[in-house]
Amino acid sequence: MIKKWWHDKVAYQIYPKSFYDSNGDGIGDIPGIISKLDYLRDLGVDIIWLSPCYRSPLADQGYDISDYYDIDPRFGTMDDMMELIAETKKRNMYLLMDLVVNHCSDEHEWFQKACQDPDGKYGNFFYLREKQEGKLPTNWRSYFGGSVWEDLPGTNKQYLHVFHKKQPDLNWENPQLREEVYKNINWWLDKGLSGFRIDAIMNIKKALPFCDYEPDRADGLCSMGAMLSQAKGIGEFLGEMRDRTFQKHDAFSVGEVFNEKPEELPDFIGDNGYFSSMFDFNETIFGGSEKGWYDCRPITPDDYKRCCFESQAKIGNIGFLSNIIENHDEPRGVSRYIPDGDCCPESKKMLAALNFMLRGLPFIYQGQELGMENIPFTSMDQVDDISSHEEYRVALEAGLSPQDALKAVSKFSRDNARTPMQWNAQPNAGFTTGTPWLRVNPNYTSINAASQLDDPDSVWNFYKKLIALRKDPVYKETIVYGALEPLWENRHNLMAYYRKGDKTLLVVGNYQKQEQAVTLPSASCNVLLNNYPDLSLEGPVLSLHGYQVVILEL
Repeated sequence: MIKKWWHDKVAYQIYPKSFYDSNGDGIGDIPGIISKLDYLRDLGVDIIWLSPCYRSPLADQGYDISDYYDIDPRFGTMDDMMELIAETKKRNMYLLMDLVVNHCSDEHEWFQKACQDPDGKYGNFFYLREKQEGKLPTNWRSYFGGSVWEDLPGTNKQYLHVFHKKQPDLNWENPQLREEVYKNINWWLDKGLSGFRIDAIMNIKKALPFCDYEPDRADGLCSMGAMLSQAKGIGEFLGEMRDRTFQKHDAFSVGEVFNEKPEELPDFIGDNGYFSSMFDFNETIFGGSEKGWYDCRPITPDDYKRCCFESQAKIGNIGFLSNIIENHDEPRGVSRYIPDGDCCPESKKMLAALNFMLRGLPFIYQGQELGMENIPFTSMDQVDDISSHEEYRVALEAGLSPQDALKAVSKFSRDNARTPMQWNAQPNAGFTTGTPWLRVNPNYTSINAASQLDDPDSVWNFYKKLIALRKDPVYKETIVYGALEPLWENRHNLMAYYRKGDKTLLVVGNYQKQEQAVTLPSASCNVLLNNYPDLSLEGPVLSLHGYQVVILEL
């Protein structure tokens, strides 16, 4: 593997709307992010990924971009953005933005021009079809529910949107459209950006010609997965984008990649891959159901372990995964991957270590380093997320009571990750002096940054130690590039693996409340990290407390 500048880094995702509000309007902003850069630097973060802060009507929280060359006034100005780039560089940090090019906003100039002249240049920037009474061009279901087809205002045509109806899909088959995308990417990279996280990228290639697929629900529609499984040739677009943009700038790129075929992995993240890295979603998609969130199967500790090891085996030495516990589209990881009722500092630290020591690039989502949890919902009126409202409707249609439908949605709602960052125990968790755009989790008085920074046993300080260990010159080569070998794979509620390079490290986590013991391959070991103050080791027998995790040098 060719070594790259980003291999030994640690990344952190910021959701700007919820990170820190500098002006009291209840919405997080870029000046707020600048004011917290030293907090991130102190934690050990190198790469920061910003969720979208481009100009947008926020129909899908900024993933509907109306101007790729401007910052939304809610978040600040272009001057603020340039200051953020400069301030990250001063701290030897790198800044990524979200690249959202499967679709734009229906308020984007291109779409407005397509409405005015659907047969002209900009009509071909989108997928337009003649409207037929009583029949849709295809029976595909949008990711947010309902048909992917919507009437093009003022015309006899319909346009394709695989997400929200205010997010028309861009026609990547059109070379003129691709040129506009590359021009914008290079514009940002020339301004000093270090790269991009690439949103929903697998959707840019449609199976042509368009056709219907077998319906999978009573609505007569099929999931987008049916079409994507038939789509061929995405590599031509992705390879062209890499050559025209990222490669020229030695930029870092991480893809939100779903539905890739195993034989394509070297093309995606090999030495000359389309992307530097791609996220591992194996754990997040586990237990999913075509029927909806209400039918999802909960993930057990053994499932979690299996998902992690499957991904590691699949990738091997091909390239680098980006490993996550949560992000802006997922519920809080500690509420998802730790069994109900067992969330505590010890179990949160265990989950952190088991994820962080995997081979690949660790991504922390804002608040994860504090152990932030899902927010309790008592009514759908408290929910902002559009996909949650659709899933609630689907659950009711399936016959669930309103109470059970709310419970099902609460587990997976994207609002769980989007609640304001919990800075301190002051009103609104210190996020804003105004009224926050989304409810603050009521547990902010006990889970917040101020209470953890000076507490050596806090979740925050455990993350800091994990990052320091990854960067320690003695162990860095092994943790970054060493092989991963699972151990005791069939032990119930135990996750253990070696990291082997110039050193041999063993990571062992007791994924349950009850104690359990293991016999180590060697009685001689050096304890690098432990989430408990004590370690019970008699000869080679290691007895682990509930949710104890240790990192040993053998």
